[in-house]
Amino acid sequence: MPSEAGHRLYVKGRHLSYQRGKRNTTPGTSLIKIEGVDDTNAANFYLGKKVAFVYRAQREVRGSKVRIIWGKVTRPHGNSGVVRAQFRRNLPPKSFGASVRVMLYPSSI
Repeated sequence: MPSEAGHRLYVKGRHLSYQRGKRNTTPGTSLIKIEGVDDTNAANFYLGKKVAFVYRAQREVRGSKVRIIWGKVTRPHGNSGVVRAQFRRNLPPKSFGASVRVMLYPSSI
């Protein structure tokens, strides 16, 4: 492995939407599509893993403009590798389509 290669402790994911029915949305649960995960078996590996939505804000807090909303993967959603995640503060609708980081901890293996 070349020395320039990064050593990420996370996998990229996308915030698709909130969990929803035909008419009602449930903002407490977000749907996350994890890169390279295409079925329920693969999604099961990520259950319990931490998810971080990292974004930049205008105002500086404690010397940094970067903010993070933390959450965790709770269960798979459907058969195509999408997972449900719950965050400490619900993700804003502005984040639909944005990248999230699915951490590889806490590890269950």
